Amino acid sequence: MRRRLLLGALAAHGLPFSPARAAPLLRVGSKNFTEQLVVAELFAQALERAGATVQRRVNLGGTAIAQQALLAGEIDLYPEYTGTGLGVVLRQPPQGDAAEVLAKVRAGYAPLGLDWLDPSGIDNGNALLVLPETARRHGLATLSDLARAAPQLTLAAGNEFADRADGLPGLRRVYGMEFRRFRQFAALGLRYAALNHGQADVVNAYATDWQIATYGFTTLRDDRRLWPPYQLAAVVRQQALRDFPGLAPPLLAIGARLDNAVMQELNRQVDQDGDEPREVAARFLKRQGLA
Repeated sequence: MRRRLLLGALAAHGLPFSPARAAPLLRVGSKNFTEQLVVAELFAQALERAGATVQRRVNLGGTAIAQQALLAGEIDLYPEYTGTGLGVVLRQPPQGDAAEVLAKVRAGYAPLGLDWLDPSGIDNGNALLVLPETARRHGLATLSDLARAAPQLTLAAGNEFADRADGLPGLRRVYGMEFRRFRQFAALGLRYAALNHGQADVVNAYATDWQIATYGFTTLRDDRRLWPPYQLAAVVRQQALRDFPGLAPPLLAIGARLDNAVMQELNRQVDQDGDEPREVAARFLKRQGLA
């Protein structure tokens, strides 16, 4: 009786299973920062609950390492960002709206034997932040507003921001933005400290940083679309999708429940509270009825 129930449950999720065949083995990878670790764990636990055997190959390193692992068949999937896929992997100009960028990465990855699933609600792109009082004092809501006030303000950003096409050169080109002073801080936490302690007026950050909500920073809208969308989605080997037809639905169900605010909170639970990504993922899946 229990065996019949197991077979029925696996069939309901679309995962191939037969008495002569073991549960499918899927290898889930990630890059080496908190958000990637949490999302990879969400993927892994959802696939396990769908009947797969999952190997976690997380914390691999940067984009190039994760992409190579995927191409080499060392992993079957990992979470990636559409803007990163377009600019870093395909080396195409990071231009276009969300639908255009998704279409470009799907077209560029398909010959490599890789598919992009539908994106989640996360768009973890570049952002410029200010304190609420700075926004009020200078009337700041958009980057165009910031361009008018920039000669009076100090920007804190990462080491590469001074030279990247989507960093200071892009801000100059698209917005005519020139800051009174530019300060470099390699660590993101140091940039936030500089903002909180008056050593900077503006910081470069990422849209799902937990500090944005926790400290109530104001995010300025990129009204001239300097930065492409960085929607998070699962990139999956086509062979894995053919072998295991039930692979995509659990991942899409997770993506439908993720957005920037949710991801900020999940990141905070790891970075500020010290919880393990596995614990954070398990609680989220349970609250969402996906456990």
